Amino acid sequence: MAGTIALVLLGAALFTAALTFYGFYRQGEAFVQKVETLFAQPTPTPQIDVRAVIVKQVRNASELTTAIYSMETIVAQSQARELLGVQVGETKMIYVAYGEVRAGVDLSEIDVNDVRVISDTVIIRLPPPKLLDAKIDVERSYVYDFDKSLFGPVDPAMQSRAEQLALAKIRRAACENAILEEANNRAAIAVRALLEAASFRNVEVVTTPPAPSTCPKDEEGVSSP
Repeated sequence: MAGTIALVLLGAALFTAALTFYGFYRQGEAFVQKVETLFAQPTPTPQIDVRAVIVKQVRNASELTTAIYSMETIVAQSQARELLGVQVGETKMIYVAYGEVRAGVDLSEIDVNDVRVISDTVIIRLPPPKLLDAKIDVERSYVYDFDKSLFGPVDPAMQSRAEQLALAKIRRAACENAILEEANNRAAIAVRALLEAASFRNVEVVTTPPAPSTCPKDEEGVSSP
């Protein structure tokens, strides 16, 4: 009888141990499955702002010089000397100036608000064109004629004033010959080509008119040639 009871107790202990081991096994299997599922999940694809990519691409071109206007002009300067209201002498100069004006668009001013992406079409708005630089080529400019009477005044700044007046005339002539409009058109072509080369197929470039103050209609002290 005692042997039978011992066998029953031994069987019950073995059964309990088997149940406990099975429970641990199932828990371990579930844990392994959770770990495998965690590592098997695909890594989310990072979202790229296409507009930011476009802005970076365009900004790399920085300041875009798209139109150049060159011109030769003649400026006359004179200064008289008076004594008691009567002219007693005069100094005159004729200056031939060669100058150049550059106009373009500053692409560094573009930000993501200037770019729209609709389906497969990129629409980008450019900043207004500006006069980037205007200068006199002193190597090609010269004093054509200089005349000083006996009592004519000596004015060391006469040539400098002539250069400034010539530069103003050249700048005004560039504006009258639509240098800013030309800069806008060429900038649009350049930016479109730049983005198409970067695999953007459908590109629309919207230009912005120049600010009224960029090209004054008239400049003080400047007369038409």
